[in-house]
Amino acid sequence: MAITFPPSSQFRADIEAGVDAYFEQTGLPRRGLLRMYLKTLTMFAWLGLSYVGLVFFAHTWYVALPLAVSLGLAMAGIGFSVQHDGGHNAYSERRLINRSMAWALDMLGGSSYFWHYKHNIAHHTFPNITGADDDLVVGAVGRLSPYDRSHPLHRFQQIYLWFLYGLLPIRWTLIDDFHSMIDPGIGQTKVPRPRGWDQVRFWAGKAFMLSFAFVLPLWLHPVAAVALWYVVTMMVLGVVLATVFQLAHCVEEANFPMPNESGKMEHDWATHQVLTTVDFSRGNQLVTWYVGGLNYQIEHHLFPHICHIHYPKIAEIVERAARKHGIPYHCNSSWAALRSHYRWLRRMGKPNAVATVAVPTA
Repeated sequence: MAITFPPSSQFRADIEAGVDAYFEQTGLPRRGLLRMYLKTLTMFAWLGLSYVGLVFFAHTWYVALPLAVSLGLAMAGIGFSVQHDGGHNAYSERRLINRSMAWALDMLGGSSYFWHYKHNIAHHTFPNITGADDDLVVGAVGRLSPYDRSHPLHRFQQIYLWFLYGLLPIRWTLIDDFHSMIDPGIGQTKVPRPRGWDQVRFWAGKAFMLSFAFVLPLWLHPVAAVALWYVVTMMVLGVVLATVFQLAHCVEEANFPMPNESGKMEHDWATHQVLTTVDFSRGNQLVTWYVGGLNYQIEHHLFPHICHIHYPKIAEIVERAARKHGIPYHCNSSWAALRSHYRWLRRMGKPNAVATVAVPTA
């Protein structure tokens, strides 16, 4: 059953007009900003220094531990701030530069090819729609949607899921991507098997990751040490990545709407994005810099092809329009967002859990 949205609303027309006016008045480019190139250099320098320090200079655990944590944080930062914009064609006006930035994910062990279908199509088109948004799927060990089956183990998921978040990158890079190559398909989204250069990039990325994660370190360190610090690095990466995305969608303030029997959603696409998404830590410049503006998740969902550096200003436009049209617009502090996600996990651990539904008033 194909999911469809009603025709675009006046709300969408208003925010698009407001964003167009912002760029006309400021004269700023929507993408290709010098700040992004400088930020990219900073992120990759952080990554390189952390890796070199961990592999070549860490001979004790108390030196290796902070370097492994730093490496995991640097990898997450590149994912948030470089690969993510590149994957959405929001980094540059040039297609080749966008693709090059998106390939950072392959270098880190993932697959930009399968990420495109999982994130850009399945998640961005159908956020928080159970069965269509693959980001809601964490397997039988977790329940993020009130429409998923409940298991007795879920009563404790608000405690153990944080640990499992840390294992996600290991699963993605060493298991899921290979499974997707054998049997493509993400939820209700059809995925063609990669061909040509997409195949080359997939295998080249895996070879690059395995070489730097295992082959090179094993020349210098025992197997146990390499395995330990690989897991620590991936755990940091996984917890940070998962938490940032969960704080925007799997919280009490977000809606989990479903289509009717004919597959039609109640609200138009733009309204749906606001109802299913929550901003957090707006105004915190450090958080905004590190997570690539993904704390302005509402704005990112509405304007994914615009560089994240513009999101704080765009947020003002979107919030005003949402208030005007009576559309609930939510924003949490970092601490409030973490607590809300914890409470959401606890609520979903109960068999008869339902979502809180907020609907436009006008």
